[in-house]
Amino acid sequence: MNKVNARATFSPEGPFKLTTIERRDLEPHDVLIEIKFAGICHSDIHTARGEWGPVEYPLVPGHEIAGIVTQIGSEVKKYAIGDRVGVGCMVDSCRECDNCHKGEEQYCLGGMTGTYGAIDRYGQFTQGGYSTHIVVTEDFVVRIPDGIELDAAAPLLCAGITTYSPLRHWGAGPGKKVAVVGLGGLGHLAVKIAHAMGAEVTVLSQSLKKKDDGLKLGAEHYYATSDPGTFTELAGSFDLIVNTVSAKIDISSYLSLLALDGTLVNVGAPAEPLPVNVFSLIGQRRSFAGSMIGSIRETQEMLDFCAEHHIAPEIEMISANQIDEAWERVLASDVRYRFVIDISTMENE
Repeated sequence: MNKVNARATFSPEGPFKLTTIERRDLEPHDVLIEIKFAGICHSDIHTARGEWGPVEYPLVPGHEIAGIVTQIGSEVKKYAIGDRVGVGCMVDSCRECDNCHKGEEQYCLGGMTGTYGAIDRYGQFTQGGYSTHIVVTEDFVVRIPDGIELDAAAPLLCAGITTYSPLRHWGAGPGKKVAVVGLGGLGHLAVKIAHAMGAEVTVLSQSLKKKDDGLKLGAEHYYATSDPGTFTELAGSFDLIVNTVSAKIDISSYLSLLALDGTLVNVGAPAEPLPVNVFSLIGQRRSFAGSMIGSIRETQEMLDFCAEHHIAPEIEMISANQIDEAWERVLASDVRYRFVIDISTMENE
């Protein structure tokens, strides 16, 4: 075991503290990554504060990881020392079930191993990217193309793939009308990616305060959902709606915005249930679906797509001692649009 520096929270409401955690010695197919940047995801907050279930503390969150390979196991074939790489929301799966064999490891029937807050195949509690180094098996590492800066790459490892996967799966592209609910960390990337795919993009946000941003990011239209007239005007308009918000909304009202055979896919993950009026579905053969991150293959595809189309998240860089403040700002929707931690500041209190 190797000890590395990290920032951990020790209780649901506790502040982050500088600590050390243990990373395993390299197995033959492992790579050691020096983490350069780690994005802050709303999922980090939900998990650390026990909103998605019991948590073992201390917890080091972070599943948007970008860094450099500094050591490789004896049988590693995919990566070499010095490679620019990333790690997303999972670091392993059973690799034996039907879904894993299909290349959909995120839906592993035995449960994929989360980058933090999970028990890995070695019986160890996983700790995430708010740390200086991580050890991951090569099959769950992706290559960051040269066209993407490392700091901008970090949020793509969760926010990027979380939005790319449903857009690709449900066929966003030329001739399709796509709505994105919420213009936050996930939503702003959904707009950029859907636009690059060739879809006609509309943002549905509570207010119009980010309208200029939305249009600059690639949306053709922007509506305030606080205006009841929006739901009347846009009824039956969209082929696909991607809901990115992690809060309870009136799903049935949004379903009414779908055209025949349209789909509303949820990628935001609120702690509260989202009730659905079945008549919102059956009248136009609509679907209410969910999507969780993406496979390793699809994550690499997303990174290559973003490099090709010059897509990068809008980021605000922070130091490690600003994590608590950043979390509160995430909860207040006071970030445009993704916080990224400069891990070189990890040792500073």
